[in-house]
Order: sequence, then structure tokens, then C-alpha cells
Amino acid sequence: MRAILCTHFGGPDELEVTDIAEPHAAAGEAVVRVKAAALNFFDTLIIAGKYQHKPPFPFSPAGEFAGVVESIDPGVTEVSPGDRVMGYMGWGAARDYVAVNAQQIVKLPDQLDFEHAAGLTVIYGTTLYALRERGTLKAGETLVVLGASGGTGLAAVELGKMMGARIIACASSEEKLVFARAHGADETVNYAATDLRDALKKLGGERGIDVVYDPVGGRYAEPAVRSLGWEGRYLVIGFAAGEIPKLPLNLVLLKSCDIRGVLWGTWTRREPLAQRAVMADVVRWCAEGKLSAHVHAVYPLAETATALKAIADRQVMGKIVLRL
Repeated sequence: MRAILCTHFGGPDELEVTDIAEPHAAAGEAVVRVKAAALNFFDTLIIAGKYQHKPPFPFSPAGEFAGVVESIDPGVTEVSPGDRVMGYMGWGAARDYVAVNAQQIVKLPDQLDFEHAAGLTVIYGTTLYALRERGTLKAGETLVVLGASGGTGLAAVELGKMMGARIIACASSEEKLVFARAHGADETVNYAATDLRDALKKLGGERGIDVVYDPVGGRYAEPAVRSLGWEGRYLVIGFAAGEIPKLPLNLVLLKSCDIRGVLWGTWTRREPLAQRAVMADVVRWCAEGKLSAHVHAVYPLAETATALKAIADRQVMGKIVLRL
């Protein structure tokens, strides 16, 4: 079968397209014929050896996939051969077949095509866990979303709006902010053209910001924390800016606010049944048209390197998907 392999840490152009043996279902596993696989920003870090997890070589990028169950271990009851499914496995999905724990996949309704379904798990799973479980976002609260046009940012705009929040979308260009408004943002801030702290202070008013969703980090983190109101919550999603910020803790003390980590991947392993319930909600809402599952572009498997470079260059609004 075809596979995109990372045999050593490096850039996208150092990935290899090759043939490897097809997998077999071990205990508790299903083998899925991959029809589409989704890429994320963290894939650019994994292949470069800059992510917190470093898979053994050789491995494939792409942690998300959608396809058809080919075979199952006899003890598996969650799915059957022929089922249309989607799932998440951390990395390894940029190949024709994957063997994955059956608890990590979810059945798809007929209304969802493979290309849109492939990109649901990470962005919407992370974000629903972040806003509902970690951020305890309530209707009527104000939610600031940094990096609002990227995959997780877009998910935060859409899910936050569904939950009844007022959404302030922040991004680095007017084009990206127009995109965020089209997906539900109430207010926007171009943090490449204006001072983020001043803009959020004005938009937050006397009450301040209730929740900040931050997948960017870097120099935007401290002004975002400073914008929080009393008992506000700052959600640490990731560091797409490439810099892990260092925050003065007196800000947390003076506002009695919280900095809350969102390590979704570990949560899915610790609470697989809770994760399946989260994804059941996401799949249903997407099938009902309440979430866009926006796909920026679709690339053939052989152009994985080109797709990853588009993500690294911040050219993507929504998701990048590989078609197999």
C-alpha cells in the first residue's frame, strides 16, 4: 500500500512516498481503508522533531482520517466491516490503510462525505473539550479567539456561537477576519495592524473578557490575559507562533482569573468514552449543518509536502485534507 513516510526529522520535502505492507487488526483494532486524511499545524512540528511527542521512525504524518472499515479483530463490537467511520490516531494516517483501536473511531452518517469528516476530530474535538469542559463557557459571556481563521480558531468561533457567547475573532489580516465573520464572529481585531490589548480593552468594556481561546501563544498571550475580567479563563491550546510565552503571575492574582491547559490528546486517552460522546455531538451538528467543517483545499496523497508547506506558511483558513 502507499504511504508517506518520515524517516528522519526535517522539512516537508524530505518526506518519502513509498509502498509498505498492509496492516492487520490486532486485539481491539479495526483496519480502515483511508479515503481522506487531514493535516494540522502540529504535523509540521512532528516531522521536524519539534513536537512534544516524537514517534519512532519511520512514521506517517496526519493524525485524522475518514474511510471504510476493512476488517476487525473478532473481539471488536463497536464497528463492522463496511462501516463508514472517522477517527484520530495522533499520527500515521497518510497511507492507504490504518490499524487503529476501535474505541478511537466513530461511525459517520451518510450526510457527511469523507473529506469533510476527516478534519473534524482534532479541531472540533479539541475545541468542544476546551470550551465546554475546561472553559465552562456560558451563554452571554464574551469569548476571544486568537488565530480565528485557522482550524481550531474557526471551530472556536462556530462552537462558541452555538453556545451563546459573544465572539471576538482575532487574526493577522482583513481577509481572515472577513472569513471569521462569515462563520459567526460578532467583532474582529486585526492584531497585525492594531494593538491587541487596547482593542480588547475597548471591546471588553468594564466587565472585561470572560474566556480567551489561544492556539497562538507568543507575544499575543500577555495582552490577552490582561484583557480578562474578574474570574476570567485563559485557555492554553497551543503555540502556533512558535514561542512559549512567560506570563507575570500577578495578573492572575489581581483578576482572580485562571490559566487552564487544554491537553486534548491526553484527555482522549484517559477518557475515551467521554471523547466518543464529544465526537458524537460534533458529528451530529455537522450532519445538521450547524458546523461548517470548512475545507480550505484538498491535495492528492503524493502532494503531502506541498500541503504541509501551505500550513506552515499560514496560508490556510480551515482545514487541509489529503485525498486517497
